[in-house]
Amino acid sequence: MTEVALDSKEDTPEEIEEPEPFELDHTGTFQQVTNLLNIMDSEPATTDMTGSGLDLRKALASVIITEKATTEPSVVMNALIRCLQVPEDIIQQQGELEEQCVQRLVTIASREMRESPEGEGYVNAEVASDTLVALSRNHFSLVMYELQHHLKPLNLTEEFVIVTLAKLANGNVFEFMPYMGITLATIFTMLRLASEAKIRQVICNAMETFCETVQFYLRHLEDSVYPVMTEDQFALKLFPMYRYFVTVWLRHHNPQVKLGVIKSLKPMLGLLLPNDDLREQVYDYIPLLLAEYQGSLEALFITQVLRQILEMSVSTHTPIPQMQLQPVFAELHSQVCTKAPAQHQLSSQNLVEIVHCFVALAHSYPKELMKFFFGQMEISQEAIRVGTLNLIRAMIGTSEPKMNIRTICLAIRVVKNTLSDTRSKVRMAILRIISQLALSGYQDRIKGWGLKYVSVQLTLSTYKLTNCRESSCHRDLEEKMVHKVTMDTVRVITSLVSGTSNELWMRLLCYIVETNYTEALTPICISLTNLAERQLHGKDAEAGVAGKSELVELPTPQKLLARLLVLMSSPYKGEGRGIAMLNLLRTLSPSIVPFMADIWEKEIPLLVQYLEEHTEFTWNQKAWEDKLFQFLKSSLKKTQGSTWSLRLSKELNNQMESFDSPSVEKGFLYQALGFTLAMGLEADKVEVLLLELLYKTDYSNDFDREGVIVCFGLCARGQVKTVLNVLQDFEERIQESEQSWQIGAWRKDLPWRRETVKSALMLMYSCVASYCHPQLLLTLVDNPISTKIIHHYSSSCQDVSLKMALMKSITQVTSAIRSDKSLEDFQFAQKATLTSIVTAIIKAEPPDHLASPVRTMTMDALSQLSKLKPSYSMEESSELLDIGIHSVISLQPPGDNNEAIKALYASAVGALEQLMETVLQGHLDPQGLQEMVQLLEKWIVSEREWEREKAMQLLFHLLYVYERSAGFCIPLKPGQFSTLVGLIAPCTCDAHLRIRMASMRILSCLLDLHASQTCSLWDTAKERELEKCKEDLQVSNMDTVLYTSSRIAKVICMEFSSDEVVPLVQKLCENIGALGPQHDKASVTWMGTFLQMRVKELEDKVAEILGTILVHLPTVEDLDVRRLLIEGVLLLAHYHQETVLTSLLRQPLPMESHLTEVWLTVAKNATFARTMLYGLMDRLQLQFGPQINAMSKADIWRTAAVDPLMALCTTHLLIEKMDKDDKLPDLVPDLVYTLLLQLGGNCRPETVSPVLKTRRLIHRGPLPEELTLQRITIKSMQLLFQRLNSEHLLQALEEQVVWTLLESSETFLQGVSLLARLCMHHLEGYRQRLSELVLQGMNSQVLSCRISSTAVCVEFMSSPELYQEKLLRPVMLMLEQGAGQVEDEVLQVLSLRALGNMALGAPRKVRQYRKLLLGACLGSLRVPVSTSATAEGMEALTKILAELREGDVGSSFDTISEHCRLFFDDESELLRWKAFVLFGKLATIVGISKKHFFKGEVKKAWVPLLLHCQDPCSNTARACTATMFQCLHFWGWKSLEQPPWRGETSTDDELAMFQMAMCSVLTQKKPAVLYCFLLETLTYIRNDLSRVRIASCNLAGIMIKQMSAQYLKKLDFPSMRTSLQELQLDTDPGVRRAAQETLKVLDSCSQCGVLVSPEGRA
Repeated sequence: MTEVALDSKEDTPEEIEEPEPFELDHTGTFQQVTNLLNIMDSEPATTDMTGSGLDLRKALASVIITEKATTEPSVVMNALIRCLQVPEDIIQQQGELEEQCVQRLVTIASREMRESPEGEGYVNAEVASDTLVALSRNHFSLVMYELQHHLKPLNLTEEFVIVTLAKLANGNVFEFMPYMGITLATIFTMLRLASEAKIRQVICNAMETFCETVQFYLRHLEDSVYPVMTEDQFALKLFPMYRYFVTVWLRHHNPQVKLGVIKSLKPMLGLLLPNDDLREQVYDYIPLLLAEYQGSLEALFITQVLRQILEMSVSTHTPIPQMQLQPVFAELHSQVCTKAPAQHQLSSQNLVEIVHCFVALAHSYPKELMKFFFGQMEISQEAIRVGTLNLIRAMIGTSEPKMNIRTICLAIRVVKNTLSDTRSKVRMAILRIISQLALSGYQDRIKGWGLKYVSVQLTLSTYKLTNCRESSCHRDLEEKMVHKVTMDTVRVITSLVSGTSNELWMRLLCYIVETNYTEALTPICISLTNLAERQLHGKDAEAGVAGKSELVELPTPQKLLARLLVLMSSPYKGEGRGIAMLNLLRTLSPSIVPFMADIWEKEIPLLVQYLEEHTEFTWNQKAWEDKLFQFLKSSLKKTQGSTWSLRLSKELNNQMESFDSPSVEKGFLYQALGFTLAMGLEADKVEVLLLELLYKTDYSNDFDREGVIVCFGLCARGQVKTVLNVLQDFEERIQESEQSWQIGAWRKDLPWRRETVKSALMLMYSCVASYCHPQLLLTLVDNPISTKIIHHYSSSCQDVSLKMALMKSITQVTSAIRSDKSLEDFQFAQKATLTSIVTAIIKAEPPDHLASPVRTMTMDALSQLSKLKPSYSMEESSELLDIGIHSVISLQPPGDNNEAIKALYASAVGALEQLMETVLQGHLDPQGLQEMVQLLEKWIVSEREWEREKAMQLLFHLLYVYERSAGFCIPLKPGQFSTLVGLIAPCTCDAHLRIRMASMRILSCLLDLHASQTCSLWDTAKERELEKCKEDLQVSNMDTVLYTSSRIAKVICMEFSSDEVVPLVQKLCENIGALGPQHDKASVTWMGTFLQMRVKELEDKVAEILGTILVHLPTVEDLDVRRLLIEGVLLLAHYHQETVLTSLLRQPLPMESHLTEVWLTVAKNATFARTMLYGLMDRLQLQFGPQINAMSKADIWRTAAVDPLMALCTTHLLIEKMDKDDKLPDLVPDLVYTLLLQLGGNCRPETVSPVLKTRRLIHRGPLPEELTLQRITIKSMQLLFQRLNSEHLLQALEEQVVWTLLESSETFLQGVSLLARLCMHHLEGYRQRLSELVLQGMNSQVLSCRISSTAVCVEFMSSPELYQEKLLRPVMLMLEQGAGQVEDEVLQVLSLRALGNMALGAPRKVRQYRKLLLGACLGSLRVPVSTSATAEGMEALTKILAELREGDVGSSFDTISEHCRLFFDDESELLRWKAFVLFGKLATIVGISKKHFFKGEVKKAWVPLLLHCQDPCSNTARACTATMFQCLHFWGWKSLEQPPWRGETSTDDELAMFQMAMCSVLTQKKPAVLYCFLLETLTYIRNDLSRVRIASCNLAGIMIKQMSAQYLKKLDFPSMRTSLQELQLDTDPGVRRAAQETLKVLDSCSQCGVLVSPEGRA
């Protein structure tokens, strides 16, 4: 139990964490209750006072638990649930809790169980139910009382009440029985009230438990204290519920309810069916059960209920009503014959239950059932017939109770009615019934019809299997199943049925020799052996042969022996048929061949013993065939002087078509036929058989063709002339000619190919020569054997099969000649002809691999021919040498474990070496040099030293002969000389001395050829150097060898023209990796030597050479070789920088490892790395500069298109890998500026020049996310600043997130400004160069460049650097252009900002450039293209005006003022703010000349100033307030010049006080101005800004209150009231309140306006 509990905890971890109510206890009550329960669980160790004290503690704990349950029932319930979940359940202890406590706990659990919500409380309810069950074990009455209290008639109770009652009944059977009756009765009253599917399922499950409990109680009635109810009483109470379930609930649409009802019926029926009265009533509801088959319910459960009813009807001899038979038959039969629905997963179990149902029905109604079966068999559907027959077989096979003979007879009648059905499944079903009848003891019932049917099916299935088609695989499989079932039936019949009919015996005997389906011969042979032994011993006289029927013709002895002999060639097939057939032959020998009986009696046991001692894995096919031939030879000796062997040959010939090709049986058959024909006495009859065999052979089948060849060869042992005559006759009959080659006179269905027949005839002749007697061979080998072989090959298409046949024929013929010593001086007349044919064949073979066995067979044939006379002439030998070299060079010396290849290789090499001894002094055609070199090249770079050695030797021989031939030289092709040198140069460092010496000899030959071709003379010093190098190559130190190879390269280098260097480099690069590291080092050493000595002459070849090196560099694995190649690249770059740099930058991204390695090597050389960085910057800056017309090849390469991203990646790599201590002082400004321009161009791609947009190369697939222009550029800048060792600068860059700003296009300019500012502060030494670069960039034609440079200039203008460096004027001119650049807002804004910053960096120069400054800034106000430009212009004017006086501004003052006022009421907060600030700045510089003008401007601007003091923008409000008080002195109001508040801001009340005071002054001094201000103020009540509308209403109210009666009368009160009333509909409540207050003021003034004094209001 503990293991189960642990497993359950592991399987459901979520249950351990629940229930959730445990978490609700925060007072510690839960832990208190748990501790108390632990006290209740403890047991006393002794029975002394300690035990008494413990009992007192338990009593006290019980009282406390009861009190806790009263005050906090949910907590106690949680504790009970928790304790129930642990293995040591305190609640299950005996008598520990007091009854009062238990009563309280039961009440709590009952309430928790019934009142838990349906969703999340289901687990709590279930645990509460388990708690009640646990409490019932010791307090059953209390729990039962509680549950019965909630179980009331005609009242649907909670589902867990019923569930708990079922659990109580299951766990407390005998205690529950007194309550069973009342419980069932009460639940019955609830059935009509249970409408939901869930409660119905609960009731069904409970009824299933109740019925099982009752059955248990009745089985153990003697254990009950007192009996409660009898079985009949229980049945009477259950039947109404059964009836209601079947009639009402079973028709419910919910499948789960149906399933619950069906499952509950089984235990119900267990109580109902034993009652005779109720059983009859149960039968009445069978149709309702049958109807459920049509629904979705699993059929198995319905069938189980029906089986229970039907089997009870059989055991009680009370069959179901006859009127219900047909529905029962039909429904059950349809379940068998139709495919079960996909949702039914228990269909196989359902079929088993249905069979039991039909067995029960057969016992009750056999006649009616068979009549129903007979009617179903009339239906021609296969599934119905097969299903019916399977049911009959099951009924026949039933043992307890066994079917009576009358039922069996009726069943046989039904079966006989379907014997004519030819469908496979029906036949198998009938055969199984016959087998079942024999097994069940009804053997007499199958004699006659049954045996005949079995024999017919055996013949029929065999015929179909042997004549099956490839397209009917399914039918073939079905027929195999029929045959297997038939054989099983035969085995059963022959072992059980006595007195087997003669017809079956003879059919089985004929089956062996006639059938082509041999898989089942083993059981047939065993059966026949048993029957034959019965016959011989008189045990079964009825099966004797003497009584055989005249309708069956028994096989002849020759036919039977031929058949069994061939089949025994594969003795372990078909379940070990060899032993079975040998035993059959031994048993039948006295009857069929009595003259061989004694021999067979002696030989057959030995053969059987051999088979028994071996298995199919240990036996030897050749040894077994030899034993069979010896057995045949011994048997045929008994027939000498008779025609028995000839008749056996005919039978063997007749067996040919019975076996497939290839097969072991047919191969043995060919040999057996040749063996028997050789022993034939009548030559004419042998000729007939041989000719017939030639006609019917399929020559396109290799196996049949080889079989016929062997057959003719074996026959030639005793019939050589007969065989040759047959072949001659066959050739004449087929009318061999060039126009037609088809054999159709005898086999219309088999058009033979010409080549296959010719190859067969060639091999037949050679096979005859092999088996022929030596004396006869002497006269026959030239003619007709060799002549016929040559004729058939020459007149064919000479494909691979014919070549192989020819080689095999030559080998056989020559072997036959050489096998006899008497033929040593024999002159083979056909040798020359055969040699020419073999030479042509070997020329056609590929020289580097064994594509077919032709080459091996050809070399073997040449070896054999070379040993015959007459010998080859010199011309013939030379030709054979040229051909043989190509075939032999690729052949590896074979190992000792492959004798066949070893012999073949030895013969080929031996023949080649013998021919080479006399041919090597000849000459080779110089025109074939290139072709020969191409053939030998792969062997020169081969990994196998023997191949390289042979190839080098052959190449030297070719070059030597070519050099010395005829005294003249055919010029080599362009590049051929350098290619040959590049091919041989690595071999000067080969690990094998012989190869190094051969390479030196080849190089000497090549130099001689080159000298003769160019008509140049060799220097004596060079010759001596080469001789010295040749001596030094013989040392074993490879470093010395490599150095010597470089010396050879220096000698040869000067003999090359510049055009020859490129092919040399290409060839040397191609050789890298082909062999070992030493060869690779030699290649790069030669390459480096040539580049060092000729690099200046290779300007036009640099790109091609570099491309070759870069292509092959990734494949180089050796580090030293890679280093030397990279040094070659750097050497080229040193002399041809532009070309190399452009070529490297044109490589695709992402940068590959070999290219990275090149740049890393560059980074190690600081001086060269600086040069390359300048070149990279030049490439990056070209896109921002004007187009350059190339004046030289270097300019062409410098201006060629490259990928900026590649250039940036390279720059980043160099900056990162260069020496960390090098701060790059000469490069920092240019690098920073170049990288900034690149960032700017990428952040604003629409402003980039068209040239840049086209300078993108195609990359290899998608680039990584980090490989972008922004990220690479920023990383490069970070690395650059890190080199400066300025901690303050780096810290400032990180704190101000400059890199993040630069990476985003939206914040790029902000980042540029911050970066420029920090550079100005921290990089004092670079300011001048940066300023020059910025000036250069501002003059660029590329917009992005100008923008980025202007952004930097903004910061530079804030410092005196430009002024000090005398760069201010050109900068000012370019900024003036930028400020007028209305097409690009960003450039215009930056230019205006830079102009404004001039007041910070060069304030003394503002007056000098005032016209330029004022004109540029006023331009942004006159034509406000954008908000930002206009705002920047006003801010710049504010800065500039601070450095000017009124006279300096001149007429621009009026323009500035007028345009400034236009933006007071603008929608843009920025423009309003800047306008008020600028207006305030104007107020500070007004002098005497502009005072009157500006006073008018102030008057015009006064109302906006008053109102915008309450602007929603705080900056605008502050600026407006400050400007307003700056303008007060223009009114002359001394009392109002000081604001009534402190600080920069004011409250609404303070502002209102100021406005009241101002209006009071205006009323007294200038009432007309106040009246005008009021009218202007009223125009703002429709302003877009709600704060301005509020301010206008408040100001209007103040003005009206302070206005004199004279001006009040002038007001249009209706119009004003209408406008204010419209504001009552405003969405802003503040506007509505302000309008309401103003309306009140307006109404009060309109009523008493005539009474107001002229002096106004105080």
